[in-house]
Amino acid sequence: MTQILLWIDLINNWVWGSPLLILITFVGFYLTVRLKGIQFRRLWYAHKLAFQKSSTQEIGEGDISHFQALMTALAATIGIGSITGVATAVVIGGLGSIFWMWVAALFGMATKYAESLLAIKYRAVDEQGEMCGGPMHYLHKGLKSKFLAISFAILAAITAFGTGNMVQSNSVSEAIKVLLPFIDPIWVGIFLMLITGLPLLGGIKSISKVVSILVPTMAIFYLISCFIVVGIHIKEVPEAFHAIFASAFSGQAAVGGFLGSTVMVAIQCGVSRGIFSSEAGLGTSSIAAAAAKTDSPGRQALVSMCTVFITTGLVCTLTGLVIATTNVLGSLDANGVLVTGSQLAIKAFDAVIPHGGVLVTIAIIPFAYSTILGWAYYGEKSMEYLLGRKSVVWYRLVYTFVVFFGAILNLELVWGFANIMNGLMAFPNLIGLIFLGGVVAKENDLFEKLLDQEKRKELPAL
Repeated sequence: MTQILLWIDLINNWVWGSPLLILITFVGFYLTVRLKGIQFRRLWYAHKLAFQKSSTQEIGEGDISHFQALMTALAATIGIGSITGVATAVVIGGLGSIFWMWVAALFGMATKYAESLLAIKYRAVDEQGEMCGGPMHYLHKGLKSKFLAISFAILAAITAFGTGNMVQSNSVSEAIKVLLPFIDPIWVGIFLMLITGLPLLGGIKSISKVVSILVPTMAIFYLISCFIVVGIHIKEVPEAFHAIFASAFSGQAAVGGFLGSTVMVAIQCGVSRGIFSSEAGLGTSSIAAAAAKTDSPGRQALVSMCTVFITTGLVCTLTGLVIATTNVLGSLDANGVLVTGSQLAIKAFDAVIPHGGVLVTIAIIPFAYSTILGWAYYGEKSMEYLLGRKSVVWYRLVYTFVVFFGAILNLELVWGFANIMNGLMAFPNLIGLIFLGGVVAKENDLFEKLLDQEKRKELPAL
């Protein structure tokens, strides 16, 4: 088993090495140029579309609203990675890794816009009347590459069981073990099976209703907790930002038990963490976008773009500031081992709020559960593309059953394997985005003209 884990770790480092990170960054930059910096020009309007009721939200074909599509995508992205992933990144890459998360997010917004636009343009209606879209559809119909489409769908369906399912249910089980140590993980697994299976049986409409309540609630709860910690240490915030910018270009020296980092390590940790947080470049969240009711692909694409800003720009940044302002970076545990991951975040909250670590633990539970639901939809739509609508019910049943095993097993092997599938899944999607860049630019030009016409109608007559 040890040898297998070493091989998994080796392959994982290769897949998520410089080539993939450079490719994702290049695609983001390329699309930013082709779209004339749409993430800067339309960011305010994008959030207005997502959170403000408008006359365009119920126009056009689709299964769910702009807001529900956004919440379904956020359900899969605002996960434990927004807490543990950021904490791990700053331990390995230093505070400068937060700066490179921001860089990844800036370019990632253009990538996310393009993915969602293509997903809606090439979406189809299945035999149950539900929308189907995502990378497998635009790679097949737009790029005319069935090989890349099938490759993506297979990898996405497999990844859903690991990253989206077992890893998350295990996180819930571990969190409950901290809060209520007398509860057996078996009962946690059974409970998770029940609360996962019920929404899944109702399809995207049922899933979107659950996450539309759960995601805003859990996000607000966690963000308020972060604001309290940062507010108490408000005087340390300028120094934290200075450290973030300074170490982004100079690296960060080892302090206490802290590993220390070079600029290259900071870039690698920051970019990879930003990608994991937002899924920009992976293509999966465009599957949820394809289900949205919209009169124009560009309108929902703008809403999808918000997920990058919210997950990386807001949640990950606040997690990083909590760690930076409480000076817990480089802490050692009772055994002299460097504190990292969720334990570092817990230590940061405990340093300011009595039993503040409990807030992190409580937040992890709904974060992980919502990720289970979001990825279930991604997986079933990938399976539907591969084997047809009849395979969906079986996929849902197996997916629900696997939740149980995630709660009771050691997932080091599963996590590594799922990570590899996650990275490999990005390659066909990124190839598609490069070659379909012209289609994205053309569709965006049409959408921009539509927005200009709407703006002229709103202006009062002279």
